Amino acid sequence: MDIVTLAVVTAAFVATFLFFYFVPVGLWIAAMSSGAGVGIFQMIAMRLRRVSPSAIVNPRISAVKAGLNISVEKLEAHYLAGGNIDNVVFALISANNAGIELEFDRAAAIDLAGRNVLDAVRMSVNPKVIQTPKVAAVAQDGIQLMALSRVTVRANIERLVGGAGEDTILARVGEGIVSTIGSSKSHKSVLENPDLISKTVMSKGLDAGTAFEILSIDIADVDVGANIGAKLQIDQAEADKNIAQARAESRRAMAVAEEQEMRAKFQDARAKVQEAEALVPMALAEALRSGKLGAMDYYNLRNIVADTDMRSSISKMGDDDNSGNE
Repeated sequence: MDIVTLAVVTAAFVATFLFFYFVPVGLWIAAMSSGAGVGIFQMIAMRLRRVSPSAIVNPRISAVKAGLNISVEKLEAHYLAGGNIDNVVFALISANNAGIELEFDRAAAIDLAGRNVLDAVRMSVNPKVIQTPKVAAVAQDGIQLMALSRVTVRANIERLVGGAGEDTILARVGEGIVSTIGSSKSHKSVLENPDLISKTVMSKGLDAGTAFEILSIDIADVDVGANIGAKLQIDQAEADKNIAQARAESRRAMAVAEEQEMRAKFQDARAKVQEAEALVPMALAEALRSGKLGAMDYYNLRNIVADTDMRSSISKMGDDDNSGNE
C-alpha cells in the first residue's frame, strides 16, 4: 500500500468518524420513531454549540411519550444555564401523572435555584414526616415537660423558590410547643390532653413563608422533667441567705470599725490628760515662784491628793475582798 492510498484511507476514516460524531444517526432514528421530532441539523447545531444531543433528545423522548410537548429550544437553554434536564423532565412527568399543575419554566426556575424539583414533586404526592428533637418547656406550676413531635409536611411548589426550609419549620414548631406548654396552668392538663399542643400550634400558621405546607403536627411523646419552680425557689432562698449574710457581715465590720474609732479617741483623750497632768507640777512651781500660790495652800492641796489616793486604795481593797468571797 503506497502513501497515497494510506492517506485516502485515513482521510476516509476521519471523515466517517467526524460524520457520525456530528450526525448522531442512531439518536436521530430513535427521536423520529418516538415522534419527538428532532431534526438531524438541530443535532449538528447542538454539537457546534457544545451541547450533548443525547442530554436533550433522550429527555424529550421521555416527555413526548408521557404526553408532554417540551420544545428543544427550552431544553437546550436550560442545559446551557447549568440545569439538570433529567430532573426537570421527570418532575414534569410525575406532576402531570399526579394531576399537579407545573409548567416547564417554573420547574426550571426551581432547579436553577438549587432545589431538587423532582424530590419536591414526590413530596407533594407523598408527604414527608419530620421528627423534631425533644423540646423542653415549663408549665406555670413549675414542672418541666419534654415533648417530642412529628410534623407531616407537603412541598409547596409555588413557594419552593425563596421559601424557607425544614429548619425553619422545626424552629417554629419548637417555639409553638414552648409557648403552649408555658401558657398551661398545670403540667397535668398537658399530660391529659397532649392534642391541645398540636391544635394550638397548628392554628398559628407556622408554614407561612416556607416551602412547605404543614398537614399535621402529632405529639409522639411527653416526658416529665425536673421541678424547675422548686429549684428556682431554692436558688432564690440561697441567694437571699447569702445577701443577708453579706449585710450582717457588713454591719459587724462597721461596728468593729466604730469600736476601734472610739478606742482611738479614748486613747487620744487619755494621752491629752496625761500631757495635761504632766504640766501640773510645772504650773504649781510657777505659781509658787510668782506668789500666786502660798505654801499653806500647796500643803493643803497635797493633803487633799493624799487623802484621795488613800480613799481610792481602800475602795480597791474592798472590791478585792468581795471578789474573793464570791
